[in-house]
Amino acid sequence: MPAPGDFTLGVEEEYLVVDPETRAPRLDGDKLLAAARGELGDRVQAELQISQLEVGTAVCTDLDDVRRDLHRLRSGLAAALEPHGAAIAASGSHPFASWRDVRITPEEAYLRLEKDYQQLAREQLICGCHVHVGIDDPELAIRVLNRARPWLATLVALAANSPFWMAADTGYASFRTEVWRRWPTAGTPDRLADRAEYDRLVGDLLATGSVDAPARLYFDVRPSFRYPTLEFRVTDVCLDVDDAVMAAGLIRALCRACARDAADGRPEPALRTELIRVATWRAARHGLDAELLDLSARRAAPAAEVVASLLAYVRPELEDAGEWDEVSALVERTLRRGTGAARQRRAHQSSGRLEDVVDYVVAETVRGR
Repeated sequence: MPAPGDFTLGVEEEYLVVDPETRAPRLDGDKLLAAARGELGDRVQAELQISQLEVGTAVCTDLDDVRRDLHRLRSGLAAALEPHGAAIAASGSHPFASWRDVRITPEEAYLRLEKDYQQLAREQLICGCHVHVGIDDPELAIRVLNRARPWLATLVALAANSPFWMAADTGYASFRTEVWRRWPTAGTPDRLADRAEYDRLVGDLLATGSVDAPARLYFDVRPSFRYPTLEFRVTDVCLDVDDAVMAAGLIRALCRACARDAADGRPEPALRTELIRVATWRAARHGLDAELLDLSARRAAPAAEVVASLLAYVRPELEDAGEWDEVSALVERTLRRGTGAARQRRAHQSSGRLEDVVDYVVAETVRGR
């Protein structure tokens, strides 16, 4: 059975740091970090690219905590950077900047990534959202991971927020997903027998020099190497706080539903990773604007139907937590008005200027503060 510390929440968000006048990425993120820490302390961190910063919430027990902390972090970071002529943009990709316009943050860990991965690291001008769900029992975490795999693509679709890349409309709702998946340890892991198998995998990757630390396992979902959590790394950074609360609520409810199935002795889904990979590609390509894969039924279905299947699966857990009304309303809102990617495209269509897309994203990032 789940331990008392299970199912807490923590959210990490990566943001682009931009110039409000040119809308281009700032190249002094290392200096801006000092200003940000004057406001937020160590809750804000550097990221791989000099033009990014990352924040992390405290350990949260409910979605109200998540909402309050994300508002505080986004608004506090924006306020700290404003006197320095900088703003934050919660988008999975920059609408027009090229990787040639930025550089790697000059910290040892990031410079080593560039040395090891070369062009792959240099092109990582992308931002994700990581949701940590507290699970104290390492074996339960693996059982939840196995059962969560079929639903990851639906989460990608709902949170898609990166349609533009290097001044072009990519035709994808989440192009960040495609850029990210080039890393050799990215993607959805195969089913794991138990925690010992996962630890052997980590050990083999370290022993062969394939990674230099467990943090370099970039799976869509993985046991955290720092905390007693299961970490979901599959989604773009969300455009606004409501989207982030929706994603966090769905992910925690999914973990609870999977733990319930494990406790009840229900068999794990017999699902090939190749099929999950195709489902995730389709979600990244279309978001909610075309059919997704219903992996439980092995069929293509309208996006709204696949999302409804996820909601039906996690509804008992949301109702038990008193979160059904909020999360289901946020999902319906996303189905009605579109993903972050769809909203970015509408901002572009209204003026034809990618600079206006940056302005829209900056405004939405701190909306409601």
